[in-house]
Amino acid sequence: MNGLSRILTWTRRVRVCSHEQVFTTTRTGAAMAIASMLCVQLGLAASVGLFDQIGPEGAAFLRLAWAGLLLLVIVRPRPSSFTRSSFLTCVALGVVTACLTMLFMAAVARLPLGTASALEFLGPLGVALVRGRGAARLWAFSAAAGVLFLTEPWEGSLDLVGVLLALAAAVCWAGYIVLTQSAGDQVSGFNALAVSMPTAGIFATLVVAPTAGLPEITWQLILTGLGLSLLLPVIPFALELLALRRLTTAAFGTLMSLEPAIALMVGLVALDQIPSLSGVVGIVLVVIAGIGAERTGARHHTPTDDSLAEPVPA
Repeated sequence: MNGLSRILTWTRRVRVCSHEQVFTTTRTGAAMAIASMLCVQLGLAASVGLFDQIGPEGAAFLRLAWAGLLLLVIVRPRPSSFTRSSFLTCVALGVVTACLTMLFMAAVARLPLGTASALEFLGPLGVALVRGRGAARLWAFSAAAGVLFLTEPWEGSLDLVGVLLALAAAVCWAGYIVLTQSAGDQVSGFNALAVSMPTAGIFATLVVAPTAGLPEITWQLILTGLGLSLLLPVIPFALELLALRRLTTAAFGTLMSLEPAIALMVGLVALDQIPSLSGVVGIVLVVIAGIGAERTGARHHTPTDDSLAEPVPA
């Protein structure tokens, strides 16, 4: 009987430790995602001043070009770190990242920061609805209601082109989430970003550089772009890669519901964009959804060491 009692006690301890590990993993992933969102919104607010000088396309180009160069130099990825499949995944992620950045910055030039972020959030929301189960879908519906209150489509005063740009960015963001998790699972450390970001920089250069007013870019603007590239996209994209190793895509997509709320607050403090009562209601709903996602979204299998994890066979 003593032996059986010890086995039962050991089993209970294992279960408790397992639950604690899952909860810690979820909280860590959620904290990384929230830190990423804060960096993104601060970076966007800081970029608004560049729009008058080089336009949103030029600002996006500067960020992506610097981010690609920085990650390539810092990480120095080795060809042996990739399979053919994982390399192509990282390249595809780079193209989607470039499209996401350029489209969203163009939307921010036409819409309030909180509104643009709320519309863009429809991408992560779609991922949460498609891939979520049970409670995850309920949190997604709460987030969707919050987005409606934040955007106030019944007012009919939004810039239509800005709305279309934000919706296109939403589609890109959905693809970005799926590809980021796939790349993070297949490639160890930050090697995935060391390929995707240079790809994004090259793509942005080919698309934007001919029409971005490059003759007007000064050394001061170039150095400003270097500093802003750390806020967006270097630091937030690295944090999102780590977060998606700990969270399901459904939970991550729902957790992104906090971004419109963060954008609304940053817009209020940094850009004097005062929210309406409807916007405040939307904030409450998306925060509730974000808390629910944070508590229920851990992945069952996560790398124990982000810098040394072995690549998953493609």
